Amino acid sequence: MMKFTTLTLSLLLITSVSFADQGTRDMPSISTTQVMQITAQVMAVSVENKTVALKGPQGNVRVLELPDAQRLDEVEVGDTVAAEYVQNLTLELFPGSGGQPGHGTMSAKARAPESERPGGIVTETSIYMAVVREIDLENNTFKLEWEDGIKDYMARDPENLKKAKVGDYVVATYTTALAMQLQEVPEAN
Repeated sequence: MMKFTTLTLSLLLITSVSFADQGTRDMPSISTTQVMQITAQVMAVSVENKTVALKGPQGNVRVLELPDAQRLDEVEVGDTVAAEYVQNLTLELFPGSGGQPGHGTMSAKARAPESERPGGIVTETSIYMAVVREIDLENNTFKLEWEDGIKDYMARDPENLKKAKVGDYVVATYTTALAMQLQEVPEAN
């Protein structure tokens, strides 16, 4: 599982948007990450349908569709699966220079090598860029133009509005990653 965790963290680092020249202004940003780790018991396996039913620690059962799974025949009812789910959201302000709102998504998948227990990782990063269209310091509001139109916002920290200018870019980067691996079950005595 350590290799998957390392891969997850590496993907989070390389998919962050960064601009080398941010000018002389102190540009605000915020980032938050949530990591959940669980173990679940395999309740059912369908090699033909490429699905696995997992029972979580609170007794809830979820059926996962694994269309890319290649080693489901090695998974048995009663096996234990370790999973780590990571979500990261970063909002950054960058100096603008005439860009247009837009977005893009990228994803990556990897499987455990044959020499290790079955497992894999799936990650997806979506990046959205908006353009600052209006700043109202008196009312503590601002407007961002996204691909689907202009939206109004209230600033949480009024000092950040003073650091922004009309035409600047707001970049939102959202990444999710799920790593799962079959765990070794100790033999019964």
